[in-house]
Amino acid sequence: MNVLDVRDLQVSFSDGKQPVDIVRSISFSVRAGGFHGLVGESGCGKSVTAMSLTRLPPTDGAICTGKVLFKGDNVLPLRGAALRAVRGHGGVSYIFQDPMSALNPVLTIGTQMRESLPSGFSGARARKRILELFALVDLQEGEQMLGAYPCELSGGMAQRICIAMAMASEPVLLVADEPTTALDVLAQKRVMDLLRELCVKTGVAVLLITHNLGLIAGYAEDVSVMYAGRIVEQGDVKAVLLHPAHPYTRGLIAAVPTLDGGGVETLATIPGRVPPASDWGSACAFAPRCAWVMPICVKQMPELKGVMSGQCAACFAVEAATTAQQG
Repeated sequence: MNVLDVRDLQVSFSDGKQPVDIVRSISFSVRAGGFHGLVGESGCGKSVTAMSLTRLPPTDGAICTGKVLFKGDNVLPLRGAALRAVRGHGGVSYIFQDPMSALNPVLTIGTQMRESLPSGFSGARARKRILELFALVDLQEGEQMLGAYPCELSGGMAQRICIAMAMASEPVLLVADEPTTALDVLAQKRVMDLLRELCVKTGVAVLLITHNLGLIAGYAEDVSVMYAGRIVEQGDVKAVLLHPAHPYTRGLIAAVPTLDGGGVETLATIPGRVPPASDWGSACAFAPRCAWVMPICVKQMPELKGVMSGQCAACFAVEAATTAQQG
């Protein structure tokens, strides 16, 4: 069963003149207890997608259309108490990329943890629940942690605190937006192992948003590759990473360093950069960077279509090759 179904989500921002599409008709699902990866370069619309799931973008100028079905109900039309309920107990929680920005530097960890608990927790009951959450995220010396300030924590400890705060409301869906960017490699692994354990222990579903394909390969079950506001490839993580169809996915994988280096002195790169959203246009936005570009690519937008079992891609060149193989 899917806890989250995103269908044709489109998010636009207006500066008072012309709306600019940041998320362009994307669809994906996250099953209960599952681990779905959303991957792509910075500036592709991943974080806007994450915020839009519970209508967190600024209301002035943000226009969301399509459907975001959380436990079967569309979140986008909700307002007031109904929307707060989705963000509250048993709903959707967020883990953000920089724990030190998420924590208040002038309040103790204990105070901030109490603020994260659902209403009804106070006194000894609140303290007990906080210590349970510390144990859940494998934080040692929980009692001493209550009186600590954020500046006294390491990056890994601060991120675990943020995960404990996110789990305080017993969410059904955990949106982890670049949760390991500020951490060293060992701390990254510990945090990701923790998120995997939470999936198993509590049944929470995780939407992992990252530019790190190594994390996707090691932890996600399904993946959506995002470029210029659109999903360009989607499917089972093993299928996508072992047999990438879209040239953008291939470029991302080729740019991942390996331990032996393969005898190559410099890493592979994708030429150019993600264009600003105002320049994405109505054709394939990846065309200026693509080695497989065809005349049709600069005129039309390719649709996301099945290219093999459990895998879809939005690319005219891939579509042509698939048709030729089938013929």
